[in-house]
Amino acid sequence: MATFLYRLGRFAFRRRRLVLLAWVAVLVAAGIGVSSVSGTTTDDFTLPGTQSQQAIDLLEKEFPQASASGATARVVIETADGQKVTSAAHKRQVESLITDLRKAPQVASVADPFTAGLVSSSGSIAYAQVTYTVAQADITPAASDALHEVVNKGEEAGLNVSLGGNAVLEEEQSNAAELIGLLIAAFVLVITFGSLVAAGLPLLSAIVGVGVALCAITVASSFVDMASNAQTLALMLGLAVAIDYALFIVSRYRTELQAGHQPEEAAGRALGTAGSAVVFAGLTVIIALAGLSVIGIAMLTTMGLAAAFAITVAVLVALTLLPATLGFTGTRVAAGLLTTRRMRAAQHGRRDTMGVRWGRFVTRHPWKMLLASVVGLGVLAVPALSLRLTLPDDSMAAPGSTQRVAYDTLSKGFGPGFNGPLTVVVDARGSDDAKAAATDTSAMLDGLEDVTTVRPPVFNEAGDVALITAVPGSSPTSQATVDLVADIRERSAAVEKGNDAQVMVTGTTALNIDVSAKLGEAMVPYLAIVVGLALVLLLLVFRSVLVPLKAAAGFLLSVAATLGVLVAVFQWGWLKDVFGVNETAPIVSLLPILLIGVVFGLAMDYEVFLVSGMREAYVRGAAPTEAIVTGFRHGARVITAAAVIMISVFAGFLLDDVALVKSIGMGLATAVLFDAFVVRMTLVPAVMTLLGARAWALPRWLDRLLPNVDVEGEKLRHALAERDRLGHVTAPNEQEPAAPACLR
Repeated sequence: MATFLYRLGRFAFRRRRLVLLAWVAVLVAAGIGVSSVSGTTTDDFTLPGTQSQQAIDLLEKEFPQASASGATARVVIETADGQKVTSAAHKRQVESLITDLRKAPQVASVADPFTAGLVSSSGSIAYAQVTYTVAQADITPAASDALHEVVNKGEEAGLNVSLGGNAVLEEEQSNAAELIGLLIAAFVLVITFGSLVAAGLPLLSAIVGVGVALCAITVASSFVDMASNAQTLALMLGLAVAIDYALFIVSRYRTELQAGHQPEEAAGRALGTAGSAVVFAGLTVIIALAGLSVIGIAMLTTMGLAAAFAITVAVLVALTLLPATLGFTGTRVAAGLLTTRRMRAAQHGRRDTMGVRWGRFVTRHPWKMLLASVVGLGVLAVPALSLRLTLPDDSMAAPGSTQRVAYDTLSKGFGPGFNGPLTVVVDARGSDDAKAAATDTSAMLDGLEDVTTVRPPVFNEAGDVALITAVPGSSPTSQATVDLVADIRERSAAVEKGNDAQVMVTGTTALNIDVSAKLGEAMVPYLAIVVGLALVLLLLVFRSVLVPLKAAAGFLLSVAATLGVLVAVFQWGWLKDVFGVNETAPIVSLLPILLIGVVFGLAMDYEVFLVSGMREAYVRGAAPTEAIVTGFRHGARVITAAAVIMISVFAGFLLDDVALVKSIGMGLATAVLFDAFVVRMTLVPAVMTLLGARAWALPRWLDRLLPNVDVEGEKLRHALAERDRLGHVTAPNEQEPAAPACLR
């Protein structure tokens, strides 16, 4: 692979105009594609095999008029003057709004608050439930506009009208997070390279790569149901990873120029060495993200595949567009006009870099640094034992948004459980007395402490399937509601046995609980798959048994500590004002799985870039401890810059008002902080020092079985050295010998 990348780098350098035009054409084509389609996103879940999904499928069949899988909207109306909505004037206004809603496109039914009992006890708040004939992803702009027209009409009449439910589209978010991340990344790159030209190349590559990826994902959303946060995750990861990969290659290119190679040769060598590590690191992230599809939740699958596609584009840009742009800049990339005297002294070997000094400090105190790292991360991981999972709802919407206002208004008027009613389905098709089964179920629900309201059963046309709505006393994301759903399912066994009927709990709240439970159960198997993959890949790369085990253990520590921080901030509320968290809530159930997949890939990035330098020095004859210091000399500065850039990009999303985006940003930023600086830069050299030469031991039988993937480009170096040697000894009148076969 190293040889192929060497030739690719030289080709892209020589044919830079062709490569640049090709990427411009791809970007323009993607932009045209976006302008010609109307992509939509969704937050709907389907979870085959669960009781909640089974009940939804039954409702689709027996209550087609209810549109069980159709989108819903909550239109919440509150009087602004303190009067009751049941007063003559306000009632006429509300009824006019209900009439408009029933005439709106794609509406299947509208529950009238006055006839359905949806007026608060104070009389100042009313609520209309709108059910659509289509799913969330198929809501048309006309249907969405009709909802907002009702809001405007109500406001003109002196009413406060707000909207909730999955039929209400999210408002466009600010791009401040991305801009701040880019500005910090630019600053770090300038400090790292001391050159505006060198700093600009990674940013240019990232912008092109992210632009192509986001346009393609938008086009894809016209053909498949795409999760609403898929683009955010793709943007977040694509931006950070693209900058990092370009940083590694540009840094190696500058090193090759300083070694005296011509620009084209330097580009080939940079891609053949650092490019190999980029390909491997990119593959690990792609595999981990694409592996999310095995969990079987469509929303998570689209998020994983979208992010994996963004990483793929980032790798392709780094391997083709980046060496092409190096061709336009030539040796100007190596001109560090903004460097300090200390930086220039370190570059010329007259002064040890901070990374080298840190590496020597760790190797002198390996036991102390190992204990400090493990104990510190272990303490931070303790809150993870209290981890609770949930799915985002309108309570996590941005403060001041119409969804959040509607949620808070309903909680004020009807109680927190009103935002998450439970739908209890009684399947009595095999019973002799369907009404008795429904009556017994209602009685059972009435007897539960946390149920505030049980509405009368509604039967299908055949009279053998009943639908009962139960309103919990607690909020949809609370542990009390989770316990209530479990209690209903447990107590339903007696009703089922006595009536030959099946009782199922469904609705958005129950479905969210089932999804969270499935994601929680999937976390350990997925973690095992990811760790197993890490062991195999690192075994191939480093040809060592202990190095992969050490890398996997460090990865697990960083993930556990990150989950602990998330629980402490978002679930317990520690330092919540510092991070702009408005209220505490369980952790979004998608986050731990996403965190495992993403952090795995990033951890392997840093492991490869740092430890490969150590292995290279050890193979060339350096003592184990000196090999560790040499690895820091070549990789510490670049890895530090890459980590700071990633942390900056991810932390920028803490400025987002949406709780899910904020938690993803904080989780990824914290994970990179722990993994790069605590695990890779501290724990890894400490363990490697204690292991000594045993770190690189590999049984002979395993050595014979494993293929040599040559991620460090060792074979390429030998081939290039042989070519240079033959070229150097050639007499002036002799014909220059042919290059080795692998370089032709």
